[in-house]
Amino acid sequence: MTSKVKLGKSDLYVNPIGLGANAVGGHNLYPNLDEEQGMKVVQEAIDHDMNFIDTAYIYGPERSEELVGKVVTQSGVREQLVIATKAAHKIVNGETILDNSPAFLEESVDQALRRLQTDYIDLFYIHFPDKDTPKAEAVGALKELKDLGKIRSIGVSNFSLEQLKEANKDGYVDVIQSEYNLFKRQAEEDLLPYTAEHNISFVPYFPLASGLLAGKYDENTTFNDLRANDPLFQGEAFKQNIAKVKQLRPLAEAKQVEIPHLVLAWYLTKDSIDAIIPGAKRADQVVDNLKTLDVKLTSSEIDQIDNIFK
Repeated sequence: MTSKVKLGKSDLYVNPIGLGANAVGGHNLYPNLDEEQGMKVVQEAIDHDMNFIDTAYIYGPERSEELVGKVVTQSGVREQLVIATKAAHKIVNGETILDNSPAFLEESVDQALRRLQTDYIDLFYIHFPDKDTPKAEAVGALKELKDLGKIRSIGVSNFSLEQLKEANKDGYVDVIQSEYNLFKRQAEEDLLPYTAEHNISFVPYFPLASGLLAGKYDENTTFNDLRANDPLFQGEAFKQNIAKVKQLRPLAEAKQVEIPHLVLAWYLTKDSIDAIIPGAKRADQVVDNLKTLDVKLTSSEIDQIDNIFK
C-alpha cells in the first residue's frame, strides 16, 4: 500500500501519483481514442492503489466522466477512491462559454453525479474563471453543495492569484489546479507561496509539458497536434529545451529511472504540491508513472535540476 497524502484542508487522502483522465474519452482533445483502452487505463490505476482520478465535463465533452463512472461502478471500490471533476464550460448554440454562476455550478454537479454514477464527488473544481461571477459567490455555492454532501471538497482551476484570493475569502478552497512545469515556473512567483501559506494543495497540470519533459523527443521530432503551435516546440527554443532535458539523463540513469520519474519527483519536493496527475493513454503507462514514488532526491539534486531550468 502506498502511503497517502492529505489534500489541503480537506479530509481526502490520495496516492501522490494520480491519474489525469483527459485521454479517457476526451475525443475533443485527442483524435482516434480507443474507449476500451481508456477504461483499461482507469481500471489499471484502481488495481494499483492509485486512488486519485481526475476528469472534467469538457473532456469529451461528458464522455470521460461517463467512462470513469462506468469503471468505478464495476470496480466496487467507490469509497476507496477520490474522484475529481470540473465544470465551467457551457455549450450554447455550438459556442462554448464559461459560467461560474451558482445556478450553473449546482446543475453541473448534479449532471456530473449522474454521469459518474455516484452520489458524491470527492473534489469539485471550477474549471476556468468566467468574467462576471464574483469568485467568493461561486465558491459559496460549492460550499452549500458540500454541506449537502454532494461534494466533499472545493477546488478552483486556472485562477490567477487575485481570483484565488477572492475565491478563498472565507477559507473554503482546498485545492487549486494550474499549469506548472520546469519550463513554465510562473506559479513559483505567485500561486505557490499563497497556497503554502493557506494550506491549499497545488495540483500541476501539463507537468511533463506535453511530453517535452519525458525525454522522448530529439530536435528533429515534428508535431501535428496542439504542440505544433506551442512556443516551447518552436525552432531554436525547441532545440534549447531538448538540450536541457538531456542534462537530466545522467541523474535519471544513476537512479535507474526514466527522466519523467525524476521530473515528477522534483515537483513533489515543493511545498503544497502534494499530488500530481500525469495522464496515460495505455495501461502500462499508468504503472510506469508509479515509479516516481521510488525516486528520492537529495537537496543538492533538487538544486541541480532547479538550476538546469532556471
